[in-house]
Amino acid sequence: MIKDWNELAGGLSKLVGQIRGGAPDAMKGFSAMAKAATAPGALDAKTKELIALALGIAARCDGCLAFHAKAVHELGGTREEVMETIAMSVYMGGGPSLMYGALALEAYDQFADKA
Repeated sequence: MIKDWNELAGGLSKLVGQIRGGAPDAMKGFSAMAKAATAPGALDAKTKELIALALGIAARCDGCLAFHAKAVHELGGTREEVMETIAMSVYMGGGPSLMYGALALEAYDQFADKA
């Protein structure tokens, strides 16, 4: 295991909570945008979370991997769907996306194993 993704998500949640308290207006705006973007529409919530996971891979954002791998799992996403998401990320982003794709898979597997 390279990282404990559940611990990372929990630690970041606490830190983000501090930002919510210190910059409440900005965080209300961010929360409203997140709620609107993730609401089911033409794409369902799971598909949107798989897209977010791909973007986290492309952006090389560990926190994004933790939160979105957890959300994919909670929404019933399968390991196979995560693998295809990683494949698309690698196709579009090359070697760096492969490295972060491996981390995304580790994160998903940890959340799936914990469930």
